[in-house]
Amino acid sequence: MTVIAVTSGEPAGIGPDICLALAAKAFPARLVVLGDRGLLAERAAALGVTLDGLDIRHVPLRGPCVAGRLDVANARYVLELLDVALAGCQSGEFAAMVTAPLHKGVINDAGIAFTGHTEYLAGKTDTRRVVMMLAGAGLRVALATTHLPLKDVAAAITPAELETTLRILHADLRAKFGFARPRILVAGLNPHAGEGGHMGREEIDVIVPVLEKLRREDMELVGPLPADTLFTKNVLAGSHAQLAMYHDQGLAVLKYAAFDEGINVTLGLPIIRTSVDHGTALDLAGSGRASPSSLFAAVEAAIDMARRSA
Repeated sequence: MTVIAVTSGEPAGIGPDICLALAAKAFPARLVVLGDRGLLAERAAALGVTLDGLDIRHVPLRGPCVAGRLDVANARYVLELLDVALAGCQSGEFAAMVTAPLHKGVINDAGIAFTGHTEYLAGKTDTRRVVMMLAGAGLRVALATTHLPLKDVAAAITPAELETTLRILHADLRAKFGFARPRILVAGLNPHAGEGGHMGREEIDVIVPVLEKLRREDMELVGPLPADTLFTKNVLAGSHAQLAMYHDQGLAVLKYAAFDEGINVTLGLPIIRTSVDHGTALDLAGSGRASPSSLFAAVEAAIDMARRSA
């Protein structure tokens, strides 16, 4: 049976809550939840559920935990969850890892430089370049740049980086999603995709030459397209993925369309990793009001990709 690791994330957030919900749903795989058993038992009691049916790999907390209250003492615990899941994926114990949300701020407050799951896993696997993609509501939105200030985006979109991003996206759409000939829509950076250079030359100088080069290798790439119309029904028809140039250009649309059921997929890693597309929701922790829909979707996607890659 396919075995999937599920990290329970920030202990003060809703990660433990939504992981507990996994026991109530049947999946065609064995799920192993990584987390502190005592924490999960306490949260289960608060929610009026049991641990029955939940396969737990105990990873001990580093400090006390109160739902909704961050504690820097547990920052290294959160990273240990990722390390255990990653080691299992690398050894073959796990076919994939699914991550519940963590809180970047408290990890940085603990004195650990951290920008996100994506970058952390890339560093741990010595992967020079990975691509963040969120999926849901029929969309698969990948990003040319991720967690950058807007003022730094244009400089980060170089021909070499854009080409690498598109190659990774194309390869994983084939290998992990099963599309024999992926059709990828590529957004422009500027309003109206630069409007022939009147609103910026990044499309002319960077994006178009890269697309033309890769089309000569028989990649089906459409664009650069104005981002304000790329996500309309007629333009999206027949596409398998969409590449946005920066974080909010693509993810605002995705999260509007599929916030409760969207997932995050890290492309380019030597392992399979999916995640929820929402945060820790500290105000909902322990309340019973957190929806597990995104986690369910992330688990199902990880199982599908693992079986396709087997």
